[in-house]
Formats: sequence, structure tokens, C-alpha cells
Amino acid sequence: MSDNYDDIINLPHHVSTKHLPMSMYDRASQFAPYAALTGYGDEVKETARLTDNWIDLDGDIKAYLDEALQNIVKKIVEKPEITVTYFVKDSKKEGGEYVSVVGKLRRIDEVNQQLILENGKIINIQSIIDLVEN
Repeated sequence: MSDNYDDIINLPHHVSTKHLPMSMYDRASQFAPYAALTGYGDEVKETARLTDNWIDLDGDIKAYLDEALQNIVKKIVEKPEITVTYFVKDSKKEGGEYVSVVGKLRRIDEVNQQLILENGKIINIQSIIDLVEN
């Protein structure tokens, strides 16, 4: 049985006289994967990311929060340490998440309806679902 490549198998490797040889980096990059849909993977991850819905509080919980806030206002000079759980809207999609923060209350901005903690955190009073003095 005769091999079809016997006539060229032992010939020297061809080197172009017109073009410089390609660097190893450039030669390897021609085999790199091609991403035809750049950003598509990120969009899929964003769509799959879950968010929480806003909980509409009933009257009893609102009364509890109002009372807790009034008790904390009385001690504002002492800068009480509090734990606040509140809703943060998602910037990219509908919904958001509930976040709990522990910190010392610096002041209450009654005009903008906000709690301002010593660490600089600003919390909208309307978004609070739980407020506890530590």
C-alpha cells in the first residue's frame, strides 16, 4: 500500500520571502474564542437575578414603627444605636431588596423624611419595615 504523501513528506518547511513570520502571540490569538454576542451573558445573568417586592405594611405594623420612631426621637441627644430594616429599590429592574443596617442615629431630617446615621447612611422613613433600638 502506497502512502499518498510520500512525495512531500520530507520536504523542508516553506518560509515566505515576502512576509515576516507571525509572532507566537499573533498565531495563538487566531484560535481564540469569538464572542459574537458581547454582553449577552451579562444580560442573561441580570435577567436571572431575583429581586424582592415591596411589602405594603398594615396599620398595626405602621403604628409599631411610629411608636418605635417616637421613642428613638426622645433619645436623639444620646445618639442611640439602632437596627433598621428597609427597602432599597433596584436600579436596573422592578423590585429591590430588604437591607438591615446597624448604626448610631445622628439626626432625623423631618423635611425629607430621612434617618441619618453617624456612618453617613441615609434611610428614607417610608421604606422602613423594622426599627429596633439596640
